[in-house]
Amino acid sequence: MTRDILIGIDAGTSVIKSVAFDLAGRQIAFASTPNSYETIGRAGVVQDLARTWADAAKTLLELAGKVENLASRTVAVSVTGQGDGTWMIDKNGEAVGKGWLWLDARAGNVVDNLRKERGDLGRFTHTGSGLAACQQGSQLRWMMNEAPELYAGATTAFHCKDWLYFKLTGKRATDPSEAVFTFGDFRTRAYSDSVIDFLGLEKLKYLLPEIVDGSTTHHKLEGEAARSTGLLEGTPVVLGYVDVACTALGAGLYEPGTDTGCSIIGSTGMHMRLATSPDDVQLNRDLTGYTMCMPIPGIYAQMQSNMAATLNIDWVLSVAGDLFKSVGIEKSKTELLAYVETWLADAKAASVIYHPYISDAGERGPFVDATARASFIGFSSSHRFGDLVRSVFDGLALAARDCYSAMGPLPKRVRITGGAARSASLRKILGGALGASVQTSEREEAGAAGAAMIAAVSLGIYGTMADCVKDWVTPFQRQPEAADEELSLIYEKAFPAYRQSRLALQPTWHMLASSN
Repeated sequence: MTRDILIGIDAGTSVIKSVAFDLAGRQIAFASTPNSYETIGRAGVVQDLARTWADAAKTLLELAGKVENLASRTVAVSVTGQGDGTWMIDKNGEAVGKGWLWLDARAGNVVDNLRKERGDLGRFTHTGSGLAACQQGSQLRWMMNEAPELYAGATTAFHCKDWLYFKLTGKRATDPSEAVFTFGDFRTRAYSDSVIDFLGLEKLKYLLPEIVDGSTTHHKLEGEAARSTGLLEGTPVVLGYVDVACTALGAGLYEPGTDTGCSIIGSTGMHMRLATSPDDVQLNRDLTGYTMCMPIPGIYAQMQSNMAATLNIDWVLSVAGDLFKSVGIEKSKTELLAYVETWLADAKAASVIYHPYISDAGERGPFVDATARASFIGFSSSHRFGDLVRSVFDGLALAARDCYSAMGPLPKRVRITGGAARSASLRKILGGALGASVQTSEREEAGAAGAAMIAAVSLGIYGTMADCVKDWVTPFQRQPEAADEELSLIYEKAFPAYRQSRLALQPTWHMLASSN
């Protein structure tokens, strides 16, 4: 039987999926299941490790039901997943508590205190990444300070994808992207003792696993994992980079000969520029954003991230749903989405300012503040519900502009992916706010594709990632949609008010947080 399939696993915050591709990058089939996590108190968000593995294995079994002879045809499996967070295991490989997600905000005060220390500039110079409550370093420091019993017995601290890789291969490892932006130096792609010392985690250094670059190294599927997934024991397994890096790769941030930005509009929002060397990395004075190693020598993705993107749309739709329910009418999310285009069409652009900081974890880009909260500014008696909805969409676009502005000049073209990229209205609003053409891909599963692309290079199917991109990325790009010049003028005038008002509100957020 010919081996002609690569499988990408993408364990996201909302959905866990496994996707089968042929060796030229065409999607064959996919299987998915909703992800499950829970909140603890006001700030904690955790996920069960055993269930996450069971759900991922389930998607592989379901994929086998859709692809004939999947096991014998699979060249390799590659895994990516939601970033940040802290997932710990003991010496026997058993879970120590539940995994902390990137949504967990308990380490907010730790971040505030560390960012006030002079040494944070040195840490930022090494990592190229700002501190945030979602990161493993901040979370481990909180545990050390507040609840050391949480890591009692732990021998290794993973991220989501690392846990799945361990279950597949028995190998304790993390990838260069997550290891470096949290604990390392992007120039060397290795852990940095000075960064670990600044975080006050010298005593917990033993928790950090080996850094394994999936683009050059892979391990074999173990017997127990083979039985759980239906795949063949010994199948090569590749540790992908963090999901946003894989998604950027699959969506086309890296395509030699082009110069584009890339935005992922999902539960969170990631806005990226490509740095083609360590010297091309542009560090900002506010010490924010991420610098992530890409699975290409010398190449980096610089990112500014909104903590919440489509979570804001989910919120405003839930408000509408509650209103309908209060008068005895039940509406599903799909039904409510059908109203959105009407609401947007009836409202004026940027007539109300909305700051999309709806997450309980606050904001991490282009500024870091765990107390940041969403706000509406400028309502009058003439505004209606459609204006509220429109302001949420405008706010997401202006937040994207805020992020890109922190990384240099605005891009002339932006490639977007994520669930919200399907919305023509959102694409038009985003293009107007950035003054840029917007381009989407026919490829819907960019994260899983990026993971599979790393496997394709690791297994030698392609000699370089640039060669892989020619087959896996370039043919799938749709024609760019030009920016609406009239809209661009409106947002050009609105952006200073958006930014000035979010700066002015910061003391108010802190006052509200201290009173709750």
